[in-house]
Amino acid sequence: MWQATLETLYMTGISVLITFVLGIILGMLLFLTSPGNLWANKPINLVISAIVNIFRSIPFIILIVLLIPLTMLIFQTMIGENAALPALIIGSAPFYARMVEIGLREIDKGVIEAAKSMGATTRTIIWKVLLPESMPALVSGITVTAIALVSYTAMAGVIGAGGLGNLAYLQGFQRGNNDVTLVATIIILVIVFAIQFIGDFITSKLDKR
Repeated sequence: MWQATLETLYMTGISVLITFVLGIILGMLLFLTSPGNLWANKPINLVISAIVNIFRSIPFIILIVLLIPLTMLIFQTMIGENAALPALIIGSAPFYARMVEIGLREIDKGVIEAAKSMGATTRTIIWKVLLPESMPALVSGITVTAIALVSYTAMAGVIGAGGLGNLAYLQGFQRGNNDVTLVATIIILVIVFAIQFIGDFITSKLDKR
């Protein structure tokens, strides 16, 4: 049980970190290339938006199967916690990217215009205006995404990725050990509640309103 918990935390932690970075990049590109913004470019915006929508819409269990060739290319296996990472990241980054875009759209346009009028470069606006102003929304979004990733790791565990989902399915469900399934479920709930508490705490500290 302890080993399975560590595997779940490992898969969730690595996926959240990479998803946070990729999601911000994709979300920022979606925002900046949309009409009326700094890098307004409709064709590029449509392409990025289509990619995000496609991968966000594919059910996770199907995405795992579709990504087996990529997983085999990277890790030479489709079993274990590392093998679950490509599907976890590719499945969650587009979801988080949309949340990043929504957070950026909530920024007061006047703040961006004021920065532009003072001669701020696009890079300065991104780092000094967009990211700081949207940070509460970004943290809140990654909290929701992290909780979704915990459930994704449980689904990935059913097909051999390890973690609490794998333990609950193999040692609990298939062998009729309901106590194993129950304890694994309780640990997953504790992880989810801990993520939500930490996310809410950080968001409240960052929110200046």
